[in-house]
Amino acid sequence: MSAKKEFRILSTTAILGYGYPLESFERGMARKPHLIAVDAGSTDPGPYYLGSGKSFTDRSCVKRDLRYMIRAGVQSNIPVVVGSAGGAGARPHLDWCLEIVREIAREEKLSFKLGVIPADVSKETVLAALRGGKIKPMDQVPPLTEAVVADCTHIVAQMGPEPLMEALKLGCQVVVAGRCYDPAVFAALALIEGYPEGLAVHLGKILECAAIAATPGSGADCAMGTLTEDSFILEALNPVRKFTVESAAAHTLYEKSDPWHLPGPGGELNLEQCSFTELPGGRVEVKGTRFVPTPSYMLKLEGARCTGYRTACIAGTRDPVMIGQIGPILETVQGQVDRILKDEKVGGKIFAHVYGKNGVMGALEPLKTTAAHELCIVIEAVAPTQAEADSLCGIFRSTLLHYGYPGRISTAGNLAFPFSPSDMPLGKLFEFGIYHLMEASPTALFPVTVEELG
Repeated sequence: MSAKKEFRILSTTAILGYGYPLESFERGMARKPHLIAVDAGSTDPGPYYLGSGKSFTDRSCVKRDLRYMIRAGVQSNIPVVVGSAGGAGARPHLDWCLEIVREIAREEKLSFKLGVIPADVSKETVLAALRGGKIKPMDQVPPLTEAVVADCTHIVAQMGPEPLMEALKLGCQVVVAGRCYDPAVFAALALIEGYPEGLAVHLGKILECAAIAATPGSGADCAMGTLTEDSFILEALNPVRKFTVESAAAHTLYEKSDPWHLPGPGGELNLEQCSFTELPGGRVEVKGTRFVPTPSYMLKLEGARCTGYRTACIAGTRDPVMIGQIGPILETVQGQVDRILKDEKVGGKIFAHVYGKNGVMGALEPLKTTAAHELCIVIEAVAPTQAEADSLCGIFRSTLLHYGYPGRISTAGNLAFPFSPSDMPLGKLFEFGIYHLMEASPTALFPVTVEELG
């Protein structure tokens, strides 16, 4: 353990680019943190961003968030660590974020050592591991095949804290990494300082969403975590928020299926002896979390592949006669469209998502009838080419628009369209082809490079 009695971590926002009040950030800086860190990515927005190499966050918003963090960190000699750069954390996303960092350094006339850690994994590496029996699927995921690997545009691995620790040990004042295990950016420096891994990673698990874990929660506000030798303390940096036992425990279980064992790179958090205690001032103290290493070090792989093209159309109806029989109407229209597609040899699939009835849960919706006075119908066409998706969407839309269902009084115009043109080509459709675990070294896949800025 280092001479420090406590280790303070400032988490700025739930995802880089979501923003945070400058007042909250300044309160955090007044506490003299030892680390400023932020998670910049997620798979929550779906596979499109990994597959396409595009960010799901706005560039100007990311630059605003980073400007305050980097300027304050460099001027105060506090390391700044960013993980899952650009959203999905592949090389295009990392380069996108690095360009912003370099712009800030020039504009603010800052000089610092920048650590860069890509998270891309080559197809050759994945194939070698697959052939060597070192890859296994996550729950509910089919076994990986060589064909799927070949189809993926980008493949990344979620790095643990070890590559980040390497960059920090090299004296990097700002570290920008590709795809990361979310808690890693918050835990890495604390692990160098000798704090318990279970507590450091658990704290990172909560801080990665910043003030979402407080109440009332917000994805666009800061939070502070303080590590000690046997606990960590959570506190909000905005007087309108506070941490409670309920909010801290709830976020510990966020996105987890097992409340006692939280897996990650190289091991799992064991919460069987974990306790949450409310402290004065809207703070919560957490104790008892242990890190249990696994027999082999496993990394989560993520890879996205293009499976076609998509076109969508948004339409509404307020006809109670149509609403009362929307299920049979859509089934009949689907049958008519299928016959046309077969005759015209147009490939693809059509989906009608009925919001106001079962648009969220689909066939799993337990309420089979609706009392809604209006419905939103999102028509989704998926096909091998954009032209086929456009045709498929147009055929279904026009057929439904003029379909003569029982009880209809008007002779046309079943649907109302909020936009013109009504049909929106959405481009390539991606899916996660790789969502698997691979046995690997903690650092071998993640080379660290150092760049002197200024």
